[in-house]
Amino acid sequence: MLDLRDLVSHSHAMTDKDDATILEDFILNRMRMSHIYQPVMLKALLEGGGAASLEDIAKALLSYDLPQIEYYGLRTKRMVGNVLTKNGIVEPIKSGSAIVGYRLVVDGLSGPQRADLSALCGKRLDDFIQRRGSTVWGHRSPSAGYVSGSARYEVLKRAKHRCELCGAHETQAALHVDHIVPRSKGGSDDLSNFQALCVSCNTSKRDRDATDFRQVVASYQERQAGCIFCDVGARRVIADNELCFAIRDGFPVTPLHTLVIPKRHVADYFDLYRPERNAIEDMLHIQRASILEEDPVVTGFNIGINAGRSAGQTVSHVHVHLIPRREGDVEEPRGGVRGVIPGKQRY
Repeated sequence: MLDLRDLVSHSHAMTDKDDATILEDFILNRMRMSHIYQPVMLKALLEGGGAASLEDIAKALLSYDLPQIEYYGLRTKRMVGNVLTKNGIVEPIKSGSAIVGYRLVVDGLSGPQRADLSALCGKRLDDFIQRRGSTVWGHRSPSAGYVSGSARYEVLKRAKHRCELCGAHETQAALHVDHIVPRSKGGSDDLSNFQALCVSCNTSKRDRDATDFRQVVASYQERQAGCIFCDVGARRVIADNELCFAIRDGFPVTPLHTLVIPKRHVADYFDLYRPERNAIEDMLHIQRASILEEDPVVTGFNIGINAGRSAGQTVSHVHVHLIPRREGDVEEPRGGVRGVIPGKQRY
């Protein structure tokens, strides 16, 4: 059988220096990256002497797939680690309340004893794999609910690469594409029966129910005709992100008084989704920095939300006030937001 290196053909004669120069130029100047794949594959080829099997390249890619490592870390804690702990074989290693590893309960094993026991585990593995064959990974087969690459792509694109429950982006957590109605409950492999969930949400859901979270993503597009914040013109918007935007208040309490507003039409702050709250929090930090840069005299801020008519809310669309404060702008600032009840501000 030919070695992979024997299959590598050089269609033109070049010196080693020319080879290195061409690759260096490609890596530094011509390699356009939308993901990690190209440099990882080239690294595997170079470290393999110029060639590598598909398996070796796949393993190299997997070594950089931190969300996949996070996924198996979670499975370790919730499944195998939990089972071995209950059997008194291992105990968790903790940092505070977080499990960061495991150790054997037994102590004092010699090097040869560890080697013999490891070999015994290897034998159990070999016997199990030989007995079960491909069914070891049967949960990845189409009949068991495994999702093809093309279906996964379409579902993630539809979900904007975010968990359809908590809103986590794929850069923040491993995303799973899974059935809404589990196959165990008669669910089909049609695209309409798939949704994207992060590893935490999907592991919690498991196959216990058929909850469809895609409506959460769809609801981000909700707007209400006649709402002054749903109809804000683009010229008033000073900054935005995926789920919220910022404008200057039309009736400012102080100069640069800013409003941060969710794009979805929602009246009550307490009805916001967690991703919207995260987006608003990010925008508040950005606007605070921008205001401080624009006006160095600003020395403090009031952040306020009116939730409900009795709390002074006059526009039924959530908006967060970011009010810059300056030394001497009022005679006595003590009490701050307690001033919503004038007689209670000073204490």
